[in-house]
Amino acid sequence: MSPLREVMRHVPSSVAVVTALHGVLPVGLTVGSFTSASLDPPLVSFFVGKSSTTWPRIQDAGRFCVNVLSARQPQIAASFAARDADRFAGRDWAPSPLGSPLLDGVLAWMDCELYTVHEVGDHVAVAGLVQHARAVHDARPLVFFRGELAGLPC
Repeated sequence: MSPLREVMRHVPSSVAVVTALHGVLPVGLTVGSFTSASLDPPLVSFFVGKSSTTWPRIQDAGRFCVNVLSARQPQIAASFAARDADRFAGRDWAPSPLGSPLLDGVLAWMDCELYTVHEVGDHVAVAGLVQHARAVHDARPLVFFRGELAGLPC
């Protein structure tokens, strides 16, 4: 394990699933790097590995929904991180105001238009312009910490 990876295991990060419609097909991927980027304009950001086969389809859509997972949703994080899986099989979702898949039971969601993408090492940095957002205040967050998914107390 690289020294940076070993140290970063000790820094908790949020867990979110970024979704979009590629044509009529729902697509999505798990990210562990989601954060607020700007209040004016309202921007959020995340990083995606350059090797992702899902990201190009989300990028082509030009809009996406960030679904911030609750502590009750580690299985969703795992299934959207798996390669070659039917990530939406058995998952309830509804269209967000911009039409992207909004997963049931999430802690919060942000409906975004793609703002910018930049190459950063072996990842791309993505910023989305938030058009709609909502939070559920009675749920605990899902975080990634020391190589595991865990819920934090409220």
